[in-house]
Amino acid sequence: MEPALIAAVRRFNRTVTQRVGALDDEYMAQGRPLGQARLLREIGPAGAEVAALRARLGLDSGHLSRLLRTLENDGLVTVGPVDRTGGDGRVRVATLTDAGQTQWADLDQRSDELAASILEPLTATRRERLVTAMAEVERLLMGSMVVIEQCPPSDRRARACLRAYVRDIARRFDGGFDPALSKPLPDEALVPPNGVLLLATLNSEPIGCGAVKLHPGAPAEVKRVWVADTVRGLGVGRRLLGELERHAAESGATAVRLDTNRDLTEAIALYRATGYREIEAYNTEHYAHHWFEKQLSRLVSPSPPPR
Repeated sequence: MEPALIAAVRRFNRTVTQRVGALDDEYMAQGRPLGQARLLREIGPAGAEVAALRARLGLDSGHLSRLLRTLENDGLVTVGPVDRTGGDGRVRVATLTDAGQTQWADLDQRSDELAASILEPLTATRRERLVTAMAEVERLLMGSMVVIEQCPPSDRRARACLRAYVRDIARRFDGGFDPALSKPLPDEALVPPNGVLLLATLNSEPIGCGAVKLHPGAPAEVKRVWVADTVRGLGVGRRLLGELERHAAESGATAVRLDTNRDLTEAIALYRATGYREIEAYNTEHYAHHWFEKQLSRLVSPSPPPR
């Protein structure tokens, strides 16, 4: 990574933490630091499951428990099972007390005032520039928070993504989609050494998937690439495709192939932009109109550093 890029990110972080008051002992003069205030904000008037809070804020269980305990001791929050009359006690929910609701409303108002104080010194044109730049930074930061990792096809999150994939193409294909007419993709084809299924998550929530089937002595085959509409534009599809290609290359494949439907215009544009060339049909997939192939560079282990 270039040192200049690292330095720029660190400089930006310092400016933001100072401007929003993250360095103060009492965030927004509420008598508590930023971590507690942010947790109070995330719980909100409707309450929230503790597990969801942990995932959303990226906190480990111990730290989250300490923050919740502090808010409980201050009389702002109660934490208990979702159904105190005999439901699943493993699902714990954080709920604001009356005092917590009051402090949440005060925090919400102060947050508006802080945002206004950032914008107020600027001209109208510069305000628009700042808000536009903030939206772009937020989008790119979200993209950097996406985690892509190998996942068993039997995992409930993988199942959810694969179901969403089917719903999505059924909606987009001219004439719909009938799984019975498509070539099957059994679970055993997506576990090593036969293949790999990758899962993309954001704040521990599944937002995308992709798979590659491995054929010894023949090109690997990319399958089931899907990205949720909510994160389109974050580069998740391109990252998934790149990781699938890497897995294929590491397994010895020298090329990858895929088929796609003419209605998936964004996917076709992605394939062409990332080095895929259109080829003759290599299978009889009912819903395929285009077939693509990409040559893979052989992975070479890096040489050891000189002594």
